[in-house]
Amino acid sequence: MFSKDGERVCVCLFDSKGELEVSRHFLTRGSDGWHSGFVPGVVAGSLYGFRVAGDWDPVQGILFDESKLLIDPYARRFDRGFEYHDQLSIFGIDTARWVPKCVAETEAPDVARPAYRRPQFIYEVQVKSFSKLHPDVSSQKRGTVAALAEPAVLKHLKSLGVDTLELMPIQTWIDERHLVKLGLRNGWGYNTVNLFAPDPRLAPGGLGEIRDAIATLHNHDFRVVLDVVFNHSGESDELGPTVCYRGLDNRTYYAMTNGVLHNDAGCGNSLDLANPVVIDMVLASMRHWVLKSGVDGFRFDLATAMGRTASGFSKAAPLLVAIQNDPLLSKIVLIAEPWDVGPGGYQLGNFPSGWHEWNDKYRDDARRFWRGDS
Repeated sequence: MFSKDGERVCVCLFDSKGELEVSRHFLTRGSDGWHSGFVPGVVAGSLYGFRVAGDWDPVQGILFDESKLLIDPYARRFDRGFEYHDQLSIFGIDTARWVPKCVAETEAPDVARPAYRRPQFIYEVQVKSFSKLHPDVSSQKRGTVAALAEPAVLKHLKSLGVDTLELMPIQTWIDERHLVKLGLRNGWGYNTVNLFAPDPRLAPGGLGEIRDAIATLHNHDFRVVLDVVFNHSGESDELGPTVCYRGLDNRTYYAMTNGVLHNDAGCGNSLDLANPVVIDMVLASMRHWVLKSGVDGFRFDLATAMGRTASGFSKAAPLLVAIQNDPLLSKIVLIAEPWDVGPGGYQLGNFPSGWHEWNDKYRDDARRFWRGDS
């Protein structure tokens, strides 16, 4: 685990119900900020989390709180979905009871994927609502990724003539605190707190469920891209919950100036996509989904954030260059949403060669035509 500012990192193991913390194992801190060690007794199915001790200095953007249970940013599975609680944001309150536990899993094998194909007709799918009330989908699969492989769904997609499905975020997310106070929930998933694990509410069967569904879609000549959120995380602003990156090493994972979080996505924080640790995590996430689930590519939410540097947007930004130079990732479908609300936040047509881009100017022109605007 990387924590440059953290003094010590602890792995916490839990009982089979994820309720009782049964042991703690402190890792050894290296001079480069990586904490490592061997934790005995871990097997497939073991439940775990992290705690990190260090200074509490909000003015400097240092926010360590050992009472906060933290998830593994590289976890592949969780025992349940996230629910927002005010206690997740309060210093000194132990949060083990509210934070889902990471589930240790053996590494899944790589899957076979069809050859690259340029998308022609993309169908955007909000996984839960798409099949939640579908009478021809089995009740246990409604509202899940598995429903996408049901015969009635495949027949419907073929009748539309689509060739590519874009799944709105299926990575683990948490509700925004203002929604909870209004009695509402985040239905779209654009508030992720982990880039590897599918949200258990959408894929109760874990990665295997997604892998099987995508294989069936491939067999019916569909391609699948994932809508991913790399511009911010669900930990929100300085008043938001501490469940992962903030508690692991706030100043590593988030972009900030003089201890103040950047807010280029309008959601309270911006991941520091120029930091090598964060770049490596994003690249590892992309490779994971391609190799282990079989997805054909990605659509990047507010993708301008991926190219923002200290001097403005650049197609030569570290993350974009890393993707272009990766022998696997450079050969998949890459679709940019070419705007965000940050500085220089509209970059239509400025992404690297080989990228596709949502074109809202074309959308607006088509809309005006069909409305009969003069």
